Amino acid sequence: MYGYYGYGFDYLIYILPGLLLALYAQAKINSAYSKYLRVDSNTGLTGRDVARRILDRNGLNNVEINRINGKLTDNFNPETNALYLSDDIYNRSSVASLAIAAHEVGHAIQHASGYTPIKIRAALVPAANIGSQTSMFLIMLGLFFSSFFLKVGIALFAITVLFQIVTLPVEFDASRRAQKELAQGILNTEDLKGSKKVLEAAALTYIASTIVAIGQLLRLLALSRRRD
Repeated sequence: MYGYYGYGFDYLIYILPGLLLALYAQAKINSAYSKYLRVDSNTGLTGRDVARRILDRNGLNNVEINRINGKLTDNFNPETNALYLSDDIYNRSSVASLAIAAHEVGHAIQHASGYTPIKIRAALVPAANIGSQTSMFLIMLGLFFSSFFLKVGIALFAITVLFQIVTLPVEFDASRRAQKELAQGILNTEDLKGSKKVLEAAALTYIASTIVAIGQLLRLLALSRRRD
């Protein structure tokens, strides 16, 4: 009986707050994205145009810009040295399109300038991938068999949590760079306010997912202590 209520208490303390924040963050980004996707920037420039302009004036003429399917699937891939923009970002001149395009260019600039947090994140990628793929399997083994598997699974999961924590300054800095670049003759003051709202809403989703991951880690550590 204690174990049942203990697990329920763990959920309320460690998991539920983060999940509620995640739901709020998702609603926030959907709202901001939908709103400012309909607000034209009046620049005559598409997300692709703005990305190219910012890349070129930062000496990144060798970075390609390609289309990618999906919604909010935009990213910069350092392995291919290419920017990938979804159709709504690539083709449109809305405030949201330009904000997100500029944000992804921010990541390209980070890599080119040797920004320390993104170098740390890149170094964590192999271990984080292993952790995300195997940690839960090992944790399940640990729950039914040996606590050794549980401890190894928790350690691997902790690496994925560390990866998410390191991602936060990377994303915040990319948004800061985006706003700075957009303010240099691309967006007017009013549109800059809109782009800031889009990027702040996106940042909240990263914060929420990190809090969920930290909560899950704390819950697993509490479970491990009880088993010991």
